[in-house]
Amino acid sequence: MTLLITPCSAADLAHLRNGFTIRHDRREIIGDKTRLYTAGGYVEVPTVEIVDFEHDDTPEPTPAATLVKTIPDHVAEASKSTGIDPDFLNSVIHHESGFNPHAVSKKGAKGLMQLMPDTADKLGVRDSFDPGQNIQGGAAYLRQLLELYHGDAQKALAAYNAGPHRVQQYKGVPPYTETRAYVAGIIREYNRKKLADLKAAKAQKATAAKKPAVSSKTFAKKSPTTKPAS
Repeated sequence: MTLLITPCSAADLAHLRNGFTIRHDRREIIGDKTRLYTAGGYVEVPTVEIVDFEHDDTPEPTPAATLVKTIPDHVAEASKSTGIDPDFLNSVIHHESGFNPHAVSKKGAKGLMQLMPDTADKLGVRDSFDPGQNIQGGAAYLRQLLELYHGDAQKALAAYNAGPHRVQQYKGVPPYTETRAYVAGIIREYNRKKLADLKAAKAQKATAAKKPAVSSKTFAKKSPTTKPAS
């Protein structure tokens, strides 16, 4: 296994073939993958998917103070405020940005849940690279779409990806390869997580049922022996 560590002065931008741009402080080449270290941790991408690197002197968009809370913390808060299952939010984030808070698409969508600038403004998100703001805004927008389509997750996800006007135009998931793969991928990942949780719960229950019952006599205190009076 080859390992090459490349330091970055200030920060660099990695331009990917899929249109994403990842801002990072340093990088490592590990085998056929490149690990990009960001302010929130690191993300690994196949080296062949990196087009080039560009030096970036702009200030770090996410203050270090906002990283005190982890992404799971922000997901939990957004789930509580919107009522959306955290596993569902995690599946959306995974497909949108690969959990990279600095992801930028070729269309200009930013952050973990890939908010377009206009959408972010309407949601009150001032900094799309801030994990907390981005997740809260994206979850709020997803809640609006779920309510618009009466809980239909497929339509809501399609609208999140392609826009509500396209869902209205085609009266359902639009016939776009990208959008259909996006919707199917998220639902498949979410269902897989739920099935795994269900199997784990059943296995735990079965293990508990196999344990022998503990007799109450085990814990009963023996009566002290009383010596006969002399």
